[in-house]
Amino acid sequence: MGNIVMFAILAVVILASGLMCVTTTRIMRAATFMLFVLFGVAGIYFLLDYTFLGAAQISVYAGGVTMIYVFAIQLVSKRTLQGLEERLKASSLLRGGLAAVAGLVVVSCILLKTGFITLAPANVEVPMREIGMALVGAGRYEYVLPFEFISLFLLACIIGGLVVARKEEQK
Repeated sequence: MGNIVMFAILAVVILASGLMCVTTTRIMRAATFMLFVLFGVAGIYFLLDYTFLGAAQISVYAGGVTMIYVFAIQLVSKRTLQGLEERLKASSLLRGGLAAVAGLVVVSCILLKTGFITLAPANVEVPMREIGMALVGAGRYEYVLPFEFISLFLLACIIGGLVVARKEEQK
């Protein structure tokens, strides 16, 4: 019974914070709400007794949100941080909503087609050792190489963002 109550509390925190994250117009508030979402997901990992994943969630993503704070301050103008920029137009919101629904449909179709999600309940538990080996292994269907490529790509994006943000405007 206690697990159900904790799950309900964490679910409400995650959903409310996620909604506030995408609806606020201030970047610092959005990053803070995203931090609450990530802590809520870590809480669900701890609730499921996946302590390693919970600790990794907190250490990796809390550090990532801290970096978002730093880059938000560095890359965004003072007026945007204070929330003085213009708001989104209705047409932009409609296009974004349609793109989100289209993305959801595509992902759902792919997941159903590949059999990743089945409509029949499965009671299969994957051991933590197998998950760990899949994440840090270098063989087939293991993910250490894609993680390294993504980290290099993100580093290039960060450097490019800094160059673009610090470029003096030509008059």
